[in-house]
Amino acid sequence: MKHDLIILGGGPAGLAAAIAAYDAGLRDILIVERDRELGGILNQCIHNGFGLHTFKEELTGPEYAARFIAGVKERNIPYVLNTMALHVSPDKQVTLMNRTDGVQTVEANAIILAMGCRERARGALNIPGYRPAGIYSAGTAQRLVNIEGFMPGREVVILGSGDIGLIMARRLTLEGAKVKVVAELMPYSGGLKRNIVQCLDDYGIPLKLSHTVVDIRGRKRVEGVTIAAVDAHNKPIPGTEEDYDCDTLLLSCGLIPENELSREMGVSINPITNGPVVNESLETSIPGVFAAGNVLHVHDLVDFVSEEAGAAGRAAAAYVQAGSVDAERHPIPVRFEGGVRYTVPSTIDPAFIGESLVVRYRVGGVMKNRIVSAWMDGEQVTKKRRQIMAPGEMEEVKLTKAMFDAHPDCKEVLIRIEEA
Repeated sequence: MKHDLIILGGGPAGLAAAIAAYDAGLRDILIVERDRELGGILNQCIHNGFGLHTFKEELTGPEYAARFIAGVKERNIPYVLNTMALHVSPDKQVTLMNRTDGVQTVEANAIILAMGCRERARGALNIPGYRPAGIYSAGTAQRLVNIEGFMPGREVVILGSGDIGLIMARRLTLEGAKVKVVAELMPYSGGLKRNIVQCLDDYGIPLKLSHTVVDIRGRKRVEGVTIAAVDAHNKPIPGTEEDYDCDTLLLSCGLIPENELSREMGVSINPITNGPVVNESLETSIPGVFAAGNVLHVHDLVDFVSEEAGAAGRAAAAYVQAGSVDAERHPIPVRFEGGVRYTVPSTIDPAFIGESLVVRYRVGGVMKNRIVSAWMDGEQVTKKRRQIMAPGEMEEVKLTKAMFDAHPDCKEVLIRIEEA
């Protein structure tokens, strides 16, 4: 069986991509989702704060997902649930497995990678101590509380200040648990400022920056942890240890794009984002294979995931409608300096952008009072002042078609940050 477009993932990115591709004229679309329902991680995110950009109103995660699920169903876009993608070949053959059909192979003219991301495991963190019960990733704890109705513990320490950990600090507090401290290895939080205020400050939960867990006590169940301050090289400083009695340790130590399938099929991966390298159309190094959402780079707002995925859906539709033949390209590399860690996209072909193109990026540290500018072959084409930028929040620069038209021989786009 062959489809025009197969979308791997039925979360916010996959749903938005499917709707955009359908509205661009594509009809033969298949969404593949490994869970028992569409919506992805949003189904367990029962807090509000979603949809402010997309719908101009504040929604919970399930409410936000429901609107896109309704859009997919209104268009009669086919989808399969409880189905794992085991392998994707460079020629776009996808091996699927589920209980009903067993193992089967389907082909596609185009593929959109929308598998999302996963949490960093404790094993990657090198925390000394035993492996007792009571250690959870923040996302697992979120699912247990919000979907399964199970409280993981009553006295909690959280390591890492990613958004999920911050939100779970509030959630567990509301359910009657005592969250004693949030320890963050870096000198800045990995989460949004609003989550620090609403989830920690409003509930009197201390956030200790430049601290980490150096010991876990307990054999069968967590009995306590020891945290310590770290130096500039993230090494614990002797004499700064603090003991906390607790029965639960939550790990909120960052997210990693889910790219095992991408690597296996030969897609080029950016070592900074751990996601695919893409061009202005969000097309990977394999023609006809596109990527969007957290599988591409970890986002802070789901609204941006949907916006990005919509662009990928339209690009995939255009690729299929053009006969699945990759047109001749003249890519312009995007370079960056002054504290930018990466950009998405990595290259731009002006012939394939609309009236404007959003270049998203993150910074490597907290920056105050900066000028962000874009340059084309040494000429500044846009700039804006930013009072504060932090690694936990995504930034963007908008480039227009007119800018490229004014620089027809452009060989390089530069995104630069400098002091104001």
